[in-house]
Amino acid sequence: MYLYQLGNISDKKATLKCLGVESGGVGIMAKKMELLTFFIKDLKTPAANILKQDALSIGAELAVPSGVILCEQPTYDCILVGTRKHMEVLAKKELAQPFGLKTLALQLQSALKTTHHEVKIMGIVNANDDSFYEASRFDVKGALMQIKQMIANGAQMIDIGAVSSRPNADVVSEEEELRRIKPICDAIVSQKLTQQSIFSIDSFTPEVVGYALQSGFGLINDITGASNEDIIKLAVKHGAKLCIMHMQGTPQTMQLNPSYEDVVVEISQFFEERIAKCEALGMMRKNIILDVGLGFGKTLEHNLVLLKNMAHFRSFGCEVLVGASRKSMIDKIIPTPVEERLAGTLALHLKAVENGASIVRCHDVKEHKQALAVFEAMR
Repeated sequence: MYLYQLGNISDKKATLKCLGVESGGVGIMAKKMELLTFFIKDLKTPAANILKQDALSIGAELAVPSGVILCEQPTYDCILVGTRKHMEVLAKKELAQPFGLKTLALQLQSALKTTHHEVKIMGIVNANDDSFYEASRFDVKGALMQIKQMIANGAQMIDIGAVSSRPNADVVSEEEELRRIKPICDAIVSQKLTQQSIFSIDSFTPEVVGYALQSGFGLINDITGASNEDIIKLAVKHGAKLCIMHMQGTPQTMQLNPSYEDVVVEISQFFEERIAKCEALGMMRKNIILDVGLGFGKTLEHNLVLLKNMAHFRSFGCEVLVGASRKSMIDKIIPTPVEERLAGTLALHLKAVENGASIVRCHDVKEHKQALAVFEAMR
C-alpha cells in the first residue's frame, strides 16, 4: 500500500468515473471533493452568530473576528469555508433565517451555479500609431496580414481598434476613428474573413461600431462598459455580443489616483447595474461578456486581487474576458520593457483561466495557443 497527495483535480466527475465509482455516487462525491471559500462583507452580527452555528452543524466553518460573540460591532466581515455540498446544504438552511441571511443564501446559490465556457484566444490588432505596444500597430495591408496569421495560429476571435486606450492617450475624433477602421472592415468583408473568425470592434463610438457590425463583426468591445444605450441597441439590432469592461475614469484620468473600498465588491455592483441595463434593452445574458478592466483605473494591488478572485465573476453566468497582455502591471512586479513581457503575460493569463476566465485577449496568439494547450493537458 502507498499513499500520496493528489494535486488539483479540474474534472472531478471524470476522475471518479475513471476510478470506477458507481454512477449514482459520482455527483455526490464530486461535490465533496471541491473546497470553496467565500468572503462575506458587512454581515450583520446576529446573522454571523447564526451562520457560524449552522456552518459548524454540517461540518463547514465560518471564520469571524473575536468580537462577534459579544456583538461589539453591528456588522463584521467573515470567511465561509466548506465543500460544494456543504454550501448547497447551508444555502437551503439560511433561506429560512432572519437578519439578511435569506439574501445571503440566494447569493450563495447564485455563486454555486457555474457555467462552463470553452477557452478562446482573442488576438489584438491596432489600426493606430500610438498603442503602447508598437508591434501591435498596423496599416491596412499589415493588419490584413496579421489577422490571417493570427487565425492560422489559433485565434478564434480578433479584436480590432483604431483608438489607443492606454493611459493619457490622445483623444481621437469620430471621423478620424472611422477613417482608420473603414478600410480594414472593407478588406475583411472582401476576403470573407468573418467566415474564419469572430471579429470584435474595440470602440464605443456608435458610428464606428455600426459600420463594423454591418461588415459582419460579431462582438463589441466597449471599454466604457455599456454606458451609451446606443451601443447596446446596436448589439441587439445586429445580434452581436457585447463585452462590458469596467474602467474608473477615462483613459486620460484613470491612473491618476485609482481607489476602491473593495475593488471586487464595487466592480460586481457595476456589472449588476450594467447587465440589468442591457437586459432591459433586449440583450440576452448569453450575449454579454464581462471584463474587469485590468489596468483601467487600478493599481497593481487592485489588478492582482481581481485576478486572484476572478472565479467570482463567473457567478453572473457570462463569459469572462481577461486582458493583461504586456501591460505595465508586469513592469511593476519586475521591471521589464514592453517588448520583453511575454513570459509575465502568459503567467497572468494562465492564472486567470485557472480562476474562471474563458476569453484571453492577447498580442501573442501562437505562444498563448501553446501555453493553453499544455495548461489544459495538465488540468
